[in-house]
Amino acid sequence: MGEVPGLVRQRQEVVTVAQRMIADGLVVGTSGNVSLRSGDLVAVTPSGVDYARMTWSDVPLVDLSGHVVAGELAPTSELPVHLAAYRDHGAAAVVHTHSLHATALSLLRDDVPAVHYQLAEFGGPVRVAEYATFGSPELAAAMSAALRGRTGCVLRNHGTVTLGPTLAKAYDRARQLEWLCQLWLTAVRVGEPRLLDDEELARCAAKFADYGQQPER
Repeated sequence: MGEVPGLVRQRQEVVTVAQRMIADGLVVGTSGNVSLRSGDLVAVTPSGVDYARMTWSDVPLVDLSGHVVAGELAPTSELPVHLAAYRDHGAAAVVHTHSLHATALSLLRDDVPAVHYQLAEFGGPVRVAEYATFGSPELAAAMSAALRGRTGCVLRNHGTVTLGPTLAKAYDRARQLEWLCQLWLTAVRVGEPRLLDDEELARCAAKFADYGQQPER
């Protein structure tokens, strides 16, 4: 298939973030996946390709129905998850990890406890989506339900999904979500963690709205 002009940068950004996931320990091997939307096209990591050797030309482009329009490699098996995030939640970028602490928490809880005000970044308590087989429509539906009103969720026995207006923001949220889960798991080993209440989370969410030089959503 021929190349689509103007999307080389987006495909390279997908490669860069996929390689960061390995470096930051959010995935192992070829697990996890990344996508970035541009108009009606989505650049998404390919299935089963070593991220360390991946180049931008390995990144397929798909339309919003999932058909490959550029690239020789098949997209990730989790493409339904990415497309549901774009269709149902207006995301511009999606990061899916297999991060250790978030996955461990998903075996124990139905949400991420309010152990830190950073949780306000996600729009409120982060839900754990019910388990479904990877790559299945059922998983995409469970994820979409857990994402209602949120910018991230945990997938039970699986990993995390985070959304953003940019790929950098979606990736930052993936790292923050893993840290929040690690914090709870660390604290609960020695006692009962003291949690923030909903009112404090709401106050923090309001402060986040004006946080930084150029606020993003």
